[in-house]
Amino acid sequence: MPDPATAPSAGYDLLLVLHDVAPHTWPDYQPFVEAVDALGDVPMTWLVVPNFHKRDALTLAPGFRRMLGRRLQRGDELALHGYYHADDSPPPCSVRDYLMRRIYTHEGEFYSLDQDSALQRLHAGMTMFQRFDWPLAGFVAPAWLMSEGTRQALRRLPLKYTSDPRYLYQLPQFTPIAAPGLVWSARSAWRRGLSWLACELQAVRLAEAPVIRLGLHPMDMRHGYSRRYWMNTLQQLLAQGRTPMTKSTWLRARHTA
Repeated sequence: MPDPATAPSAGYDLLLVLHDVAPHTWPDYQPFVEAVDALGDVPMTWLVVPNFHKRDALTLAPGFRRMLGRRLQRGDELALHGYYHADDSPPPCSVRDYLMRRIYTHEGEFYSLDQDSALQRLHAGMTMFQRFDWPLAGFVAPAWLMSEGTRQALRRLPLKYTSDPRYLYQLPQFTPIAAPGLVWSARSAWRRGLSWLACELQAVRLAEAPVIRLGLHPMDMRHGYSRRYWMNTLQQLLAQGRTPMTKSTWLRARHTA
């Protein structure tokens, strides 16, 4: 990371985002979240999966839901992150689709959905948020993969934003706003090594970026190497004077006409 003494401060922001939030991933995140809380007021955006892989339903986890409610009271944000976080569409029929849905990820739930199917799952997720009295502004597709049908569905809903690895998109027009970030693939030692190198190079390029997004995953929390990287990076960015915000707060503060 850049030297805090030479890095930007005022007017530069930081978005800390926890992906794949579900009852079974909370034990992975809990020590890290507690360490972040100890740093002071660092709001986070939690990407919540209503029924992870069809076997981890929020409706069956009242204690977990109460914890998320407390996070909202602290100033955190909850966003909808797919519905099942699992690709249950028919098998891929092209080389490109096979690469995206079987090599890149098996969890691109919204990669192949038509508009009606995407609307059905989005409505189900929104209804669940309403049931628990959770405010909802954003949707992030698992693995950031969205079909054209998903995009059309999002244009019909009252959500405020979606995102991919490089941009936040204000809805319904899909207005792109640059929000580059750092993300790891921590499934194996060689992936963690490459992720460290790629993020170090990316961090140098982003030293003057108005905002930096940190995209964390439960797998990152299961390895001391990646977990320490995220905590050190967060502390360095805060020391540089970057302001931590949720996605919604950042959009309202920086991109409201």
